[in-house]
Amino acid sequence: MNLGEILSGVRLKQPLSPGLAGMEISGLEYDSRRVKPGYLFFAFPGSRADGRQFAQDALARGACAVASESARPEGFDGAWIEIEHGRQALSLAARNFYGRPDERLRLTGITGTNGKTTTGYLIDSILRAAGNTTALIGTIEYHLAGKVLPAVNTTPESVDLLRIFSELEALGGSYVTMEVSSHALALGRVYGLHFHTAVFTNLTRDHLDFHGTMDAYLAAKQMLFEGAGGPAPPWAVVNRDDESLRGLKLHPQTETYWYGLGPEANLRARSISSGFEGLRFEVQAGKLRFPVSSPLIGKINVYNTLSACGAALSYGIPPETIAQGIASLQAVPGRFERVDEGQPFVVVVDYAHTDDALRNVIAVARGLEPKRVITLFGCGGDRDRTKRPLMGQAAAEASDFVVLTSDNPRSEDPLAIMNDALVGIRRADVPHVVEPDRGAAIARALKEAREGDIVLLAGKGHETYQILKDRTIPFDDRAMAREVLRGYGYHKNG
Repeated sequence: MNLGEILSGVRLKQPLSPGLAGMEISGLEYDSRRVKPGYLFFAFPGSRADGRQFAQDALARGACAVASESARPEGFDGAWIEIEHGRQALSLAARNFYGRPDERLRLTGITGTNGKTTTGYLIDSILRAAGNTTALIGTIEYHLAGKVLPAVNTTPESVDLLRIFSELEALGGSYVTMEVSSHALALGRVYGLHFHTAVFTNLTRDHLDFHGTMDAYLAAKQMLFEGAGGPAPPWAVVNRDDESLRGLKLHPQTETYWYGLGPEANLRARSISSGFEGLRFEVQAGKLRFPVSSPLIGKINVYNTLSACGAALSYGIPPETIAQGIASLQAVPGRFERVDEGQPFVVVVDYAHTDDALRNVIAVARGLEPKRVITLFGCGGDRDRTKRPLMGQAAAEASDFVVLTSDNPRSEDPLAIMNDALVGIRRADVPHVVEPDRGAAIARALKEAREGDIVLLAGKGHETYQILKDRTIPFDDRAMAREVLRGYGYHKNG
């Protein structure tokens, strides 16, 4: 495919010369280390590095040309194409290069502060129960026709997305379920894509280090329902019980499932039964009613399951298949995931890393009627500082004992991060300890536990690493908890 065809629809600052337009391009890339001969390299401006500094390296690796929002750097002697918006241009170019598979596949985009991952797993399970070959893209990992790929970002860059779409189509696949982060929407990673169904789980305080205000955060997520450079999705599935979403602007032709537990929802859960064995309830959508049961636990998963039902109904999947897909999803990694070594108390690992998510997951634990809830948590570095005391307050108000520790401190001092959270903990009169070493903190939390308690290890969930100032080290809350429990003499098979 030639350069002119690839850049069709892309806003250029100057038109291409005939010679440049006719140049054959063999691939697209934004990482100079992956450039091969014949590639078009996109140089993005970034918060930490300017992509232009890698242009010469891309040229040395065989790039035919470089596309950038910025002017040609001094001394660069290759073909330079100035574009209006780098990531939007890359997305449009990738759609052209891969033949626009998003127009033939059925894309479900899930946005929201919490619940995206579980909702995605549920939708994908339903689609596979219906006999479809699928892709699942999200925070934990990517699935492509049954193959598991590592996740780099919650939402990959557009060219990586289109590559996955193209591979899925070649394998006979037809459905893609993907988490769409506010960052991805604001930056243009999903610009121009054709979504069939857009899901909005909820909106609570998060990512204000990037967006600045809650209004800007909502505006970024709003883009998914307006089309984000493509057509507005024909279907929307939105949490009616979240007051923040009442003002969501939807296209007049978009059909909407407003899901929830209240009378205003047109997709509701009725007769809910919740316990350690999971959930059972009746789904009601207009005159349609059908029972579902799930191994997932807690009220928050009633909402996640309803949102998945809404997405499935938007595709016309029959109720019995929806119920089958829901029942077959046994667990989601790092989402209220139990660690069982035969101890007389429950240990759970969860990804909760906002104050709202902490309250939700502690509420799930409370619903199981433990003697006490012991909550361990930390706050991430180089992220929104304003949520740290709110997280501390949420943990303290809802728990019986709190262990404050480090999460992923990144470039910040872990003690400074913990001091921010400690402000919130001290607003409630709850016993607490402070231990910056996460491994030692997990040992402290488990040592505190007695028969009938629930220990909640919150914040990192599925993650298998910890990001420090100068390095990233292997660290898995689940593995550490098992090691500590065995050190205390517990062993499931012992």
